[in-house]
Amino acid sequence: MIRKKILLLGDFNVGKTSLIRRYIENTFEDKYLTTIGVKISKKTLSIDEKEYELIIWDVEGRTPQKKVPESYLLGASGAIFVADCNREETVKDLKEHIERFLSLNPDAKYVKAYNKSDLLTDQQQELFVLDGSSFFTSAKDGLNVNCLFSTLAKEMLL
Repeated sequence: MIRKKILLLGDFNVGKTSLIRRYIENTFEDKYLTTIGVKISKKTLSIDEKEYELIIWDVEGRTPQKKVPESYLLGASGAIFVADCNREETVKDLKEHIERFLSLNPDAKYVKAYNKSDLLTDQQQELFVLDGSSFFTSAKDGLNVNCLFSTLAKEMLL
């Protein structure tokens, strides 16, 4: 079985843990619990009749006073960068998260999740420019969560 380490990175309270919980357990919790350090989950999937295990690192959210330790970032094959699309500063911070990650993992693949999209109006969604590696997601209703993870998994395995 081939194993791949992926990280979920972003500012605090953007929904990283909720996206993982939706993907792994198909559940959602309204109650916010801060991740301390890192929590590791696993998910086995089959692509083209081969078994893969995703080792999913739920990394604590970054704050202006605290950066994610480099040791968490090393050795990752891919990352999901998560922003709360209702908090502009978290969207702007994605660039810094991506640059730092790629400086340590230059061959890694990544996708971007604009989470909590269930709280946006259609007009607000039109203001976002999404490329092929970006998704509106909602951990609450499951929008694009499986697609987000499977797109990254397929990119890593090319």
